[in-house]
Amino acid sequence: MSDTIFALSSGAAPAGIGVVRISGPRALRAAEALSGRLPEARKAALRTLRSGEGDVLDRALVLRFDGPQTATGEDLVELHLHGGRAVVAAVEAELGAMDGLRRAEPGEFTRRALLNGRIDLTEAEGLADLLEAETETARRAAIETSGGSVRRLTEGWTSELVGLSAQVEAELDHGDEEDVATGKGDEVAAQCVLLADTIAAALNVPEVERIRDGVQVVLAGPPNAGKSTLLNRMVEREVAIVSPIAGTTRDRIEAAVQREGIAFVFSDTAGIADATDDPIETIGIERAREAVASADIVIWMDDADVPQEIFEKGLAVVARCDVADRPEMPERLRVSGVTGEGVAELWQALGERAKTLTPRLDGPLLNRRQRALLRKAEGTLRSASSAVDPLLLAEELRVARQALDRITGRADIEAVLDGVFSRFCIGK
Repeated sequence: MSDTIFALSSGAAPAGIGVVRISGPRALRAAEALSGRLPEARKAALRTLRSGEGDVLDRALVLRFDGPQTATGEDLVELHLHGGRAVVAAVEAELGAMDGLRRAEPGEFTRRALLNGRIDLTEAEGLADLLEAETETARRAAIETSGGSVRRLTEGWTSELVGLSAQVEAELDHGDEEDVATGKGDEVAAQCVLLADTIAAALNVPEVERIRDGVQVVLAGPPNAGKSTLLNRMVEREVAIVSPIAGTTRDRIEAAVQREGIAFVFSDTAGIADATDDPIETIGIERAREAVASADIVIWMDDADVPQEIFEKGLAVVARCDVADRPEMPERLRVSGVTGEGVAELWQALGERAKTLTPRLDGPLLNRRQRALLRKAEGTLRSASSAVDPLLLAEELRVARQALDRITGRADIEAVLDGVFSRFCIGK
């Protein structure tokens, strides 16, 4: 934090404009060394940038932002350069030669914003998701999180917990004083249960990772059921080898596709058979079973009944319906990867299933890290509701508060920062 950092924050050169960002205690001095007199704060001015030897580097717009009311909470300067590689490289080389300046690490600008209180950890995670968003749904989800929806929800629960803790602590410390209400243990316990139920309801919403990582769809069935042909048809490209020879697919093949703003990851698997003498096919069958077990949706391409273990996530179809003498099964979709028959209807069924597996975008969206901490807070609150000793009750409430504080980064922040910011680009 004592260093002043710089990096190209716009797209990689060459580009129309290259925005170099400088943040830290020496930001204003460094920019002044390049451009001479700086403009007033938050007003752009055209300046000639020069090297230490007086050579012209570029004619650029210079914007100055005085801390702490900046994106990073520090003094910050933006240099809007012509976006050629040589121009950007020359300016970065000049900055790198200055005392106390260095190139930024991935995510370091946002990390400083977090450490300086400009954003919280949930908003930083939302920004990381926004940088990685590849679908419209993922973009909207990231915008919602980076805007502070999870922070506001968590702060509301924290405020309730603080109030409950205050009642318990007041009775512990000053229970013998006339102006302190006592005997409120049952009331606090009831409020703990209500708060735990509220958190549990939030945890019932599907996790946000399904939006970013995609709904996992596995094509499963016996050998030569048409899985590879259907996979190629669904993703509209040749990703799997198609052959009339049974057992052509030996290993799991994955392909990602987007449909109406939702990401899907399809997996073609080896044909599932009860027994085989081929050791390679045996490995393929085992991997197919593992894929089925971890899938969100299984397209079951066998005329037999859907196995009980995948009944809830199975979507049974009559595959290869272009082949003569296929059975009539009115309760199942008829699908052909060769002709495309039934594919539109299959996509509609997948879309309806996917909506139940992905969270709505009109409320807080919780990731796995946040959900784990909320589960801890919920469990601790339920323990607190049955605590007889006020000291134990106070301790349970403290642990629940700490779990909520870890969601927003108020506690144990260093334990997760490296993982979060490793997903960022250099200039963010």
